[in-house]
Amino acid sequence: MTIIRYLLLPLALIYRLITGLRNHMYNIGLKPAIDFTVPTIVIGNLNVGGSGKTPMTELLIRGLKGDFRLAVLSRGYGRKTKGFLFADDDVTPTSLGDEPYQLYRKFKNDVVVAVGEERAMAIPYILAEDEGIKLILLDDAYQHRAVKGTFNILLTDFAKPFYDDMLLPAGRLRESAGGACRADAIIITKVPHLPSVHEKKAVLGKIVEYAPKVPVFFSGIEYGVPEAIDGQKLKAKAIILVTGIANAVPLKNFLTDRYKIVKHFRFPDHHLYTKEDVMALAEFSKSENAAQAVPILTTEKDFVKLTQPELLAHFDQVPLYYQPMAMFIHDQDEEKLLKMIKAAIHKKGLN
Repeated sequence: MTIIRYLLLPLALIYRLITGLRNHMYNIGLKPAIDFTVPTIVIGNLNVGGSGKTPMTELLIRGLKGDFRLAVLSRGYGRKTKGFLFADDDVTPTSLGDEPYQLYRKFKNDVVVAVGEERAMAIPYILAEDEGIKLILLDDAYQHRAVKGTFNILLTDFAKPFYDDMLLPAGRLRESAGGACRADAIIITKVPHLPSVHEKKAVLGKIVEYAPKVPVFFSGIEYGVPEAIDGQKLKAKAIILVTGIANAVPLKNFLTDRYKIVKHFRFPDHHLYTKEDVMALAEFSKSENAAQAVPILTTEKDFVKLTQPELLAHFDQVPLYYQPMAMFIHDQDEEKLLKMIKAAIHKKGLN
């Protein structure tokens, strides 16, 4: 443990008391949690930063959209608007938030996407607008206990699991590790390989201390062939990597084995790109190769922001691609997870 963490421990203790009291009040009913008639699936984590919530949401959309009319409700982190907002063709990453905008761009024909800081107030708006909604996915809502989830999914990064972390500000936990017991399923995300029996036992041995009866699944990331806005596939061997995500290490490790990364431009998570950012990226791309600009490869979340009309125009003659990716559950357990979710929905009374 670093000296700084030691110094922050008193503040972490205060934070623990505050969050612990809040959770206790919900547990005993002093703070009410609304149990909506329409089932809700809560997706979240105990720590700050990226644990794969958007890929998990996409996995659930793909697995459930054939059975239910779906809505996705997110806080819309990083957006410049406030209050409740439905996604439509007039929204932008700035007004909706980059991750909800990515979901809307990809699944707008299959799901309703909305944002709202207060989920308990936003859900009635969704149901009033579309009475056909039969299931709502609540993105990043594990600590938003004002809504009682029908099924709660807790995500934790394989490389940075919640049980090895500390509370804010000494660590990255939003609440104590004991909060894992509220989950109906725990997903270990970003597992870089098929986990061995020994690795699984080690992880399960830690989790059982906090959530002894909760099923645990191991998931990984599957990468596709990079694509341009027109669907053209990337054929070059050298790239410029641009990321504005919480943890770019898994992506960079994957790309390093396949391309020469000329330079990696790292921006903060949820970065809202400016004209100056784009012009600097384009200039660097052109300066590296006099004959042809070096292609820029980025994440899908960054791509939807960089391809906004006011920015895309500055990528003149600079090839811009995004790296497709999707979460999958190891050991072919995705169907098992979906069956658990459907059973919880059925138990609630929705056939």
